[in-house]
Amino acid sequence: MYEAHFGFWEKPFSLSPDPAFLYMGEKHRMAYAMLEYGMRTEAPLVVISGEIGSGKTTLIRHLLNSAPKETLVGLISNTHAAFGDLMQSICLAFSLPFESENKVALYNSFINFLIDGYGKGRRVLLVFDEAQNMDAAMLEELRVLSNINADKKFLLQIVLAGQPELRKTLRDPRLEQFAQRVAVDYHLQALDQRETKAYVAHRLLVAGGEPGLFSDAAVDLVHELSKGVPRIINTLCDTALVYAFADEKHVVDEQLIRDFVREREERGLFGGGKLHYPAAGNE
Repeated sequence: MYEAHFGFWEKPFSLSPDPAFLYMGEKHRMAYAMLEYGMRTEAPLVVISGEIGSGKTTLIRHLLNSAPKETLVGLISNTHAAFGDLMQSICLAFSLPFESENKVALYNSFINFLIDGYGKGRRVLLVFDEAQNMDAAMLEELRVLSNINADKKFLLQIVLAGQPELRKTLRDPRLEQFAQRVAVDYHLQALDQRETKAYVAHRLLVAGGEPGLFSDAAVDLVHELSKGVPRIINTLCDTALVYAFADEKHVVDEQLIRDFVREREERGLFGGGKLHYPAAGNE
């Protein structure tokens, strides 16, 4: 819609996870380093957590894109119990027969898959996105799977990515053995004001635009409204570009953001009531 107006070749603030736009600030760089370390050391269990929209899924996608070619990857995003039996979901993720309701048969099928992969020098990586939906029983089932090894090597690596509720679940006394097996874990925090400015400039540049398209005051306001959460930053910046395009402006300033946030909050359509309109600095 506005790409040609601002000289972009694609939208810079899409809400869908895109590793091409991954901003490796201090926090995301550390989170990725922990994920990569877990991969390289073949850690049986790796946990990464963060608030909604903090960039966990984008990091996971980048990790999977960088995985060695011999790695067999299974990705499960629908982790709620309502989506079916865990072993069925795991088998489906690896394109194994999953229709059977016999858990023992499914388990044996997956074990044979792991052994076959090990024999062929393949690594098997199982990734759970939105893992905060998993209950203690499902996680205990995963722990049993993580115990499978041969020649002192684990046949399966498991990565759990989820919201902070995941960490709360892992503190359950019933999951003490599971928690003890977590070799790598990291909590991804929101961006600070400096990182938000770098994040916005980075995405503008990747999309082919100018980093100065947003004024410093505008980015400061975006940070204040978003609390440094990347997904909310994207929503605010994308909407700002639509409004600037409609007004035939080539720079997004602070007042433009204040105006559209006020307008949308008055209609009750912006942020679900989670964004709080800050007072103007010198107005």
